Amino acid sequence: MACVTKRNGRYVIDCYDQYGQRYRKTLPKGTTKEEARGLLQEIEKKINRRTFLHEKKVPTFGEVAVEWLEYKKPQVRISTWSAYEGHIKNHFHEWLDKRIAVITTADVERFISRKQKLKINLLSLRKLLITMNQIFAYAVRHRTIDSNPVRDAEKPRRSVDLVESDKKIKILTSEEIKKLLEAEEDPKFRMLYLLAIMTGARQGEILGLKWSDVDFKEKQIHIQRTFNHGRYFDPKSKESVRKIDLSPVVVKQLAAWKLLSGSNDADLVFPSENGTPIDCHNMMGRYFKPALRKAGLPKTIRFHDLRHCYASLMLNQGENIKYVQSQMGHSSPMVTLKIYSHLMKPSNQEAVKRLDETVFKATGQNLVTNKNKGSWFQP
Repeated sequence: MACVTKRNGRYVIDCYDQYGQRYRKTLPKGTTKEEARGLLQEIEKKINRRTFLHEKKVPTFGEVAVEWLEYKKPQVRISTWSAYEGHIKNHFHEWLDKRIAVITTADVERFISRKQKLKINLLSLRKLLITMNQIFAYAVRHRTIDSNPVRDAEKPRRSVDLVESDKKIKILTSEEIKKLLEAEEDPKFRMLYLLAIMTGARQGEILGLKWSDVDFKEKQIHIQRTFNHGRYFDPKSKESVRKIDLSPVVVKQLAAWKLLSGSNDADLVFPSENGTPIDCHNMMGRYFKPALRKAGLPKTIRFHDLRHCYASLMLNQGENIKYVQSQMGHSSPMVTLKIYSHLMKPSNQEAVKRLDETVFKATGQNLVTNKNKGSWFQP
């Protein structure tokens, strides 16, 4: 029977946990009887939910994080797993030796405030919170803690400064694209850059592309795999498995590259010198960065910005957002809009001129003005 007793001037909680083991705890001096009873009630609730643990048996946040990392390892890509590991090591170090059960929602909100004062990028902060949330959710599922403190924490809101920091997307102009392609002397990498700019395919998708994925008749490439960190992976989502349309120029150049490059055992469109997929770090250091310098372009331009070029150019020429989304491999048009909405034209006179054509000329109506009666439509 659970009870509160008093011994040597201090209250003692005495009960049995969900496994039938006796639990006794002497409370600090000055604790009132009402406080002791309240604490006992909380313990009894946890015992009923089978989530109660003796203090010495409650693992630290770091111990739970290590267990969670091992659990996630076979489920995610090595790059994602490494990011999780980096989050824990570089950002959660103050909690590593702290009992996970004593970390509160207030602690989480203080963590958010500290990161915001350090001017951390909003997207980076949200990624940290996703990792944190998964660790606590893992602890809840395994009945190590009773609730997830991240769930009720007030999440960071988008401010003007953070919005601007999230929009460091660099879009090359048509002239800059020509300069980059002309600066690259190696035909393999010149073709690789052209394909990235004109399809919006991700770097890993292009490095993993095989000739069997190229349909010259239908003028398309089929994205079926990606190559990252020395390994092939399935595309990141079901929407990433897609067919991307090729322009006539790209089809012509790709056919010429196939004749020039010859065959290789792996059937890769862009093989390395030994016939394996190209190492992205080697490509960036030996080819992409030098080509940027030679073209007189900013060294801050990333290979991924070539993908952004495709999306920006397509949207600016008025292509359907659903089509752009499907070609990019985004999960929904909203994702595409969220990333690129600030790059879209704020006004479009051609669009409203087409509206005139649709409403008036198609129906044979004319707008007639009468000085006395105002304006009306007359067929």
